Amino acid sequence: MNSPSGPPPGSSLSAGRRTRELARTVGGPTVDVLVVGLGATGAGVALDAAARGLSVVAVDAHDLAFGTSRFSSKLIHGGLRYLASGQLDVAHESAVERGVLMERTAPHLVRAQPFVLPLTPLVPHRQAALARAGFRAGDTLRIAARTARATLPPPRRLSAVETRHLAPVLRGDGLRGGLLSWDGRLTDDARLVTALARTAAARGAVVLTRVRALALTGTGARVRDELTGEEGEIRARAVVNASGVWADGLVDGIRIRPSRGTHLVLRPDCLGPLPAGLHIPVPGESNRFVLVLPQDDGRVYVGLTDEPVRGAVPDVAEAPETDIGFLLDVLGSVVDVPVRRDDVVGAFAGLRPLLDTTTGGAPARTADISRRHAVLTSSEGVVTVVGGKLTTYRRMAEDAVDTAVRVRGLAAGPSRTVALPLVGAAAPRTLAALPAPRRLVQRHGTEAPAVHALGERDPRLRERVLPSHPVTGAEVLWALRHEGALDEADVLDRRTRIGLVPADREAALDAVRDLLDGALPQRG
Repeated sequence: MNSPSGPPPGSSLSAGRRTRELARTVGGPTVDVLVVGLGATGAGVALDAAARGLSVVAVDAHDLAFGTSRFSSKLIHGGLRYLASGQLDVAHESAVERGVLMERTAPHLVRAQPFVLPLTPLVPHRQAALARAGFRAGDTLRIAARTARATLPPPRRLSAVETRHLAPVLRGDGLRGGLLSWDGRLTDDARLVTALARTAAARGAVVLTRVRALALTGTGARVRDELTGEEGEIRARAVVNASGVWADGLVDGIRIRPSRGTHLVLRPDCLGPLPAGLHIPVPGESNRFVLVLPQDDGRVYVGLTDEPVRGAVPDVAEAPETDIGFLLDVLGSVVDVPVRRDDVVGAFAGLRPLLDTTTGGAPARTADISRRHAVLTSSEGVVTVVGGKLTTYRRMAEDAVDTAVRVRGLAAGPSRTVALPLVGAAAPRTLAALPAPRRLVQRHGTEAPAVHALGERDPRLRERVLPSHPVTGAEVLWALRHEGALDEADVLDRRTRIGLVPADREAALDAVRDLLDGALPQRG
């Protein structure tokens, strides 16, 4: 794994590097693989291909993790829901990939998260028994995936006192205990994508944000630099379309049926201390839960919905009031003090790129569409990867590159990413010994001391960009110099989570702009 030092050679993304590589790439020599889309799957494809020794260019019309990959629940989960619906292969794949992230490739970004399912009067004994059996089956999946018990402890039954200790916000009346389970949780989904892109860059991939693919063929793409408006061609031996919910706009014959997942953002004091997250059963549903997810920055997320989206797909989805009301109602069924609409300081919605494979009649709900991923090849030879979920991005990327190598006749060996640490990764013992604040280690891994050192050299960079949020000027400067952030939106909305609360975003905007302006001479 990586040693505790500064950025690995070649891993730093910056405005200057983008300018230089864009000039060499557009109209330049033919590369092995062109990847369109830099969410988790696209960045994963770029890394997989580069790790096999292929020359790679990856482009996105916006920024790293601009779409679905920054609006997830931040969970790396073991597929328990899919086990319950009989999708054994999807459940096993999820459990395996969870273990890969937690123990090999990104232990600095993914750790165990405890969850409590409160056994309230709204949870009948039969439903509680089914949930308990499900958690035990999930632990069997963990064993089958060869994930250590030290990484993910086994589930168990809790007394009412233990349940209230882990979740003091719960209403005590009628509470007969709870069920404790564990799953993987990301520090930040957008940070995972950034780590993937930077690791790919360290392996030689060209990573270009603000470059829109206008048209794809099997041998390249017509692209436009969104910063200058200039257009040109990128030639490639293989093209992989990993643009998520926008995939059907670039390749004919693909039907995407987006599903909206909405989350609420609450302030830390709204629910009080939360040593564990919550699984709250949705009344009338046997296998659907609302999650309460405490975050490292003190905020709490409450989600999520699974609603079909019709019509044109927006760049950024809005969280409708119907979703917000639904989540508040389910949350209100278990908490001691109801959460009001005014307590919701932010909301975000991600669109799942589900592949519509129905013929003659669509499922009544997007929740009924399989989360299996698919790799499709167009008549022109463009490889498209769709479906799946954040947890299984690596396997999706591997399958997509396998297909591109086979269909386009590329000379490359098998995937190597199952054991390839991402930028910042190290063994837990190494991470624990790093001379940097724990919060930085959980976001930057072995690079945390270098980030911390920026503040040690310049006391102004030790200051928070917002008094109520832990992000410092040093982290903003690091994002500009090494993580490919080009403007304040990249910093506020993706490299940090400040922008999830509009009021916080507005309050931090001037400080971030000042840091960006000051960093401009060094952004090459």
